[in-house]
Amino acid sequence: MDADVIVVGAGIGGLSAAIRLAVTGRRVLVLERNSSVGGKMSEWTEDGFRWDTGPSVVTMRPVFEEFFASLGRRLEAYLDLAPVEPLTRYFYPDGFRLDLSRDLPRTLQQISRLEPRDVDGYLAFLAYAARLNRLTAPVFTFGPPPSLTSMAQIAPLDGLWVAGQALRSMDFAIRAHVRSPHLRQLLGRFATYVGSSPYQVSAVLAVIAHVELNEGVWYPRGGVYAIVRALERLAGELGVAIRTNAEVVAISCSQNRKREKEESQAEDDPSRRASPKPSKPSRHLPPFRVSGVVLATGETLTASTVVANLDVATVYERLLPREALFRRRLARLERMPPSCSGFVLLLGVEGEHVDLAHHNIFFSSDYPREFCQIFAEGLPPDDPTIYIAITSKTDPEHAPSGCENWFVLVNAPAADGRFNWDVHKEDYAELVLRRLAERGFDVRGRLRVRRIVAPPDLERLNGARRGALYGVSFNDRFAPFKRPANRCSEVDGLYFVGGTTHPGGGVPMVMLSGKVVAEMIAGDGR
Repeated sequence: MDADVIVVGAGIGGLSAAIRLAVTGRRVLVLERNSSVGGKMSEWTEDGFRWDTGPSVVTMRPVFEEFFASLGRRLEAYLDLAPVEPLTRYFYPDGFRLDLSRDLPRTLQQISRLEPRDVDGYLAFLAYAARLNRLTAPVFTFGPPPSLTSMAQIAPLDGLWVAGQALRSMDFAIRAHVRSPHLRQLLGRFATYVGSSPYQVSAVLAVIAHVELNEGVWYPRGGVYAIVRALERLAGELGVAIRTNAEVVAISCSQNRKREKEESQAEDDPSRRASPKPSKPSRHLPPFRVSGVVLATGETLTASTVVANLDVATVYERLLPREALFRRRLARLERMPPSCSGFVLLLGVEGEHVDLAHHNIFFSSDYPREFCQIFAEGLPPDDPTIYIAITSKTDPEHAPSGCENWFVLVNAPAADGRFNWDVHKEDYAELVLRRLAERGFDVRGRLRVRRIVAPPDLERLNGARRGALYGVSFNDRFAPFKRPANRCSEVDGLYFVGGTTHPGGGVPMVMLSGKVVAEMIAGDGR
């Protein structure tokens, strides 16, 4: 079919962009190399068990409400977002257990058992995170990529305060508010939501804690993949064409004739010839312009606009021509450290565990060492923090009667060759199961299903470069300004959407990237 816009990749970002463009009357074609849509948000079924294999925590409900409202729909007609209680259950090596609850007094009562003075400190941290969110969200979350112009939206005194926080680490800010090592570890965990370390990431990222602790956690009935089904249904209603098993191997582009014409006019202008300074084309005219895509079958499709819902570095490495300027851009991206990856176990467990909640965290005994191993040594931690999501706690049909579906996730380094996952992933799976057994949850003899997904598998399955879940790491304090922008500066008509571009990873953020791209395309008159 003819299309005004081709979207490469049917992840959440690509689908949300396609839907927002289709509602404005554009003809949109989405191409997905896999047999089903969703990208990193996928599902797996085996032997009566069902797992979400990508994102498992959903926050920022207003983002979903705005998305459907902007299309003249009601969220409730497509998704049933149920509040999760407790938000998360935390287990510590010394045996202490803490439930972060939607009921603030209940949470504070538990904190008082750890350190009575931290009741006020925790409340002060919530207020601190809320203030950061109020000041920075319009610039770093809900608008286009941050710039000096957008930063000017923040009042001068507030801007100075935010700048001061940007120079501090998240861990430093947490220590300024709470004393308990347990609570410091808990609040530091929010850095991992963007694949980073609390000891390196900017304190401004405390806004992640705000959206969960102040606004709550939600679960789509039927599984997180229900979000994909809702977007796929909505795309169909709006006339978006989706082709699966359609792998794009190249983005076609040619010399930008508009730029050449402007350069020629500049050379013919006597006033400009007389100028001692060489004339330059307008900055908004890149040297190349997009013309379509090429599929693995050899089929060529034309379009004046292409939206890439892939890792930005992968686009430069594999899909664009081997021109020098693309190589230079790729080299810059490769010099930026990647976010962490993940090591996943999908476990079909016999027996029901009343001590476990929907979301569970088993903390390591040495948090700084854990992040040092991940980011400095490039090794999976030998004493990892372990996350377990059990959707059968909320949707019993996700596991056979008397059983549970465990999604087990451990933060791991992006695959860079320092650790051989092909050789050692079985050994590491045994280590993770042994650590859980040491904490009182030994399921090794009661597994009906046991599937391993290591960082190289994540790259193979969903194109996450080196298995990095969030693209470029936020460990650099100025990462929000260095993150790949949504508009390609070298190719007119090429845009980027998804977790590796602005505003970042996580389901609501990726949906917002679709909004940013759709607004850019409209603003560019495409």
